[in-house]
Amino acid sequence: MVRVDEATNELASKVIECARSVHAELGAGLLESAYETCLCYELEKENINYERQKELPIIYMGQALNTAGYKIDILIEDKIILEIKSVNQILPSHTAQIVTYLKLSKKHIGLLINFKNTNFQSSIRRIVL
Repeated sequence: MVRVDEATNELASKVIECARSVHAELGAGLLESAYETCLCYELEKENINYERQKELPIIYMGQALNTAGYKIDILIEDKIILEIKSVNQILPSHTAQIVTYLKLSKKHIGLLINFKNTNFQSSIRRIVL
C-alpha cells in the first residue's frame, strides 16, 4: 500500500470540509451535478486547484484512447480523484469505479462521497492504492 504524504492528507481533509459545507447547505438528495457545481465553488473559495469532468484515456498498446468515455468528476490538484454520488447506498461497483480511475490515472488517493446520505460522515469513502 502506498503511503500518502502529509500535504496530500491535509488537502484531502480540506476537500472533505468543502464537501461537508455543501452538504450542510443543500442537504441530501439533489442531483450529482448540483453537488459538483457547488463543491467546485467551495474549492475555488479555498484556492484549491481542480479540473472538472477530466477525461481519462485508456492506454492501450502504448496509445491513449479517449473514446472510452471515462471522466473523473473532479481531479484535485492532480493528486486526488473525487467521485460524487447521490445514491441510496454506495455499491461495490461505485468503489470499483474509483479504483479503476486511480489505476488508469496512476493516482494514489480517491474520495468517494455520497451526498444522498443524510449522515455526511458515513457517506465518505477514502480509497488509497
